[in-house]
Amino acid sequence: MINKEQILKWLNEEGLVKNEIQDESANFHIIINYPQDHMMDLISPKGKEDMILIGCATEIAEEQKKLIKESPIQVNENFIWAIRFNLNQFLVDFELEHPDSQLEKFLITEELFEDGITKNELIHTFKRIYKAKLQCLWLLEKTFGQKTINVDKL
Repeated sequence: MINKEQILKWLNEEGLVKNEIQDESANFHIIINYPQDHMMDLISPKGKEDMILIGCATEIAEEQKKLIKESPIQVNENFIWAIRFNLNQFLVDFELEHPDSQLEKFLITEELFEDGITKNELIHTFKRIYKAKLQCLWLLEKTFGQKTINVDKL
C-alpha cells in the first residue's frame, strides 16, 4: 500500500502541496503546485492501492481555439500528429481531445508503482509531465501563433 504520509512529507519538504481534496474515487488526492502556479494532481485510485497517478490536464484558451478553428484542416491534422510524436518521446501517457482535428484539451499522466516510488522519482515525474505540457504549449504557439493561456485541472 502507498505510504501517503511519506509522500506528503516529501512534497511538503519541497513546498509542492497546494491542498488535499476529497475524492470518492481515490484513497487520497493531492493538488501539487509544480512548478510555481502550475497545478498537477497526485491521486491514489481506489482499487489500485499499489499505484499513484500523477496528471496534468490543460484546456486550450478560447482565443487559441479560434485560431485553430480558422486554420486549414491539413495544418490542424499535422499539428495533432506533431503533438502525438512529441508527447510519445517523453514516455508519458496522454489523451488529446480534438474533435474535427481541433485541439481543445489534453491530459498528460504517468503511473508510479509502490516499489518504484522514491522522492527522486516523484520529483522527476513532475518535471517530465511539466516538460511534456510545455512542449505542447510551445508547439501550439509555434503552429498557430499568439501566446497560449490555459487552465490546469484534472
